[in-house]
Amino acid sequence: MFKFQELLGLSDAGYRDFRRGVRACVLTNLLLLLSFVVIIQTIIVLLEPLLNGAPLNIPKLWLLFGAGIAAVILYFFAYQNEYRKTYTVSYSESEKIRLEVAEHIRRLPLSFFNNKDLSELTTNIMADCTTIEHVMSHVTPGLCADIIAAALACSALAFYDWRMALALFAALPLALGLILGGRQIQARFGERHVQAKLNVSDQVQEYLDGIKVVKAFGLSGEKSRALETALRSMMFEAIKFEGITGTAITLAMMILQVGLGLVTLVGVLLLTGGSLDVIKLLTFIIISARIYSPLIIVFTLLPELFYFLISTRRMQALRREPLLGGAENIVLPDYNIELRNVSFAYHNQDVLKNINLQIPQNGVTALVGPSGSGKTTVSRLIARFWDVRSGEILIGGQNIRNIDPERLLHYTSFVFQDVVLFNDTALNNIRIGRQDASDAQVRAAAKMARCDEFIRALPQGYATIIGENGCTLSGGERQRISIARALLKDAPIVLLDEATASLDPENEAQIQAALAELVKGRTVIVIAHRLRTVLDADKIAVLDNGQLVEEGAGPELLASGGLFARLYKLQQESLGWSVKR
Repeated sequence: MFKFQELLGLSDAGYRDFRRGVRACVLTNLLLLLSFVVIIQTIIVLLEPLLNGAPLNIPKLWLLFGAGIAAVILYFFAYQNEYRKTYTVSYSESEKIRLEVAEHIRRLPLSFFNNKDLSELTTNIMADCTTIEHVMSHVTPGLCADIIAAALACSALAFYDWRMALALFAALPLALGLILGGRQIQARFGERHVQAKLNVSDQVQEYLDGIKVVKAFGLSGEKSRALETALRSMMFEAIKFEGITGTAITLAMMILQVGLGLVTLVGVLLLTGGSLDVIKLLTFIIISARIYSPLIIVFTLLPELFYFLISTRRMQALRREPLLGGAENIVLPDYNIELRNVSFAYHNQDVLKNINLQIPQNGVTALVGPSGSGKTTVSRLIARFWDVRSGEILIGGQNIRNIDPERLLHYTSFVFQDVVLFNDTALNNIRIGRQDASDAQVRAAAKMARCDEFIRALPQGYATIIGENGCTLSGGERQRISIARALLKDAPIVLLDEATASLDPENEAQIQAALAELVKGRTVIVIAHRLRTVLDADKIAVLDNGQLVEEGAGPELLASGGLFARLYKLQQESLGWSVKR
């Protein structure tokens, strides 16, 4: 059963609860069988006067009546216990799995996300976890309980009369073999159905993400065709999968029902031969109508379990994705950064080639160059969003490969061009920088980031919900909240990625003032396209096609007439551009 625990990704406590749920289901099924036995015994007592001429056993009938009432009451409490130990526990365990998966995804390197779609990860957290929840609550406990109940009933009937029991279950191996034998076919069609659902999720995500473009250019019919195709494909795959599975289950049930005819045939032959009495024959005929119920449920649940295992295997594959390793107790003596012979590639395509660069502590180092030159990649490697392909990156003399990513991020703050805000209050969006910060500390960071004035102007001030991704704020206001986060975190290393790009002059001035507060006394790495904004940086590193081609102070690079000087000249010339008739 440990393999089953591993397959569903259950914790030890969850697995113990799962086993308790199975035992509770078995108890409920046995009590249900007990009620059925009481009914059979009552019928036998009522038939004995007709068959044997004996007087009606009234005391025994009262005893059976009492036993029936007791069985119903016990069944009621057993079912309540089963519900609590299967459904309630499975929902709780599903919540734990979702949180664990979300935390695991958070700690995965960015290289993982290069090969994964957002819709697929959403499916992992929501749909696949729901599948595990359903397997734990509706499928496996009942499946195990029905198998055990059927085995116990078969043993009891064999003790009662092995010949009739053999006739009753003669067709079972053939029916079960049909279900198990077609497992590979069901799995193949099940995989195709799951993939079709993932394709639909991708198309829905793409359609919603691009809805503004679709409306602006009147592409609704054109762009919805891909979604329509994906939906139709999912429909066809669902029909084929259900057709294969349904056919197998129906045939298995038909084969199983042959046992009812065999019981009647064998019973009549034994009765006419004098080796079986009428009471036993009637008992087996009545039992035959009931005993197949748990077996039919087993045949129905087995293919369902095979299908669900496709999703659970996908979930386990996600949870086995390796995390970046490293020690958590490393303390950096200083914050000098050095790149030694660093090379990196995306999908086997070189992005950085043999970069050697010193980034001094308590200074501003700017990374500049044409688009696609590798600037952002350098900053991401320093933060260990990825590991370098070759070479090494040192901070305070420590190779960052030896530092746990969570620990490394403790030393680093980010201000990205694309700010991500949450549908929460302005106060809590800034507090993301440091979760244990007081309200006063959050407000102090907001003031330094030039956020205080516009936040106080909001309807509820700092308690205002700013909407999904800060939709109620302007681009400059959102950027300043991002800077406030970094100020609140107070990390010694700051990475600024195009923090002032695409802003109007007024917002740019506000953000420049906020950034001036942020960079004081810190090791700062700036990525900028506007070269005039980094002319006063302590050091400028110029990248081109993944290689470091120049480095030095701004005036030196302008005087050298290299790539930096050419890019700067082009930008200065573009300032005179205007729209003309």
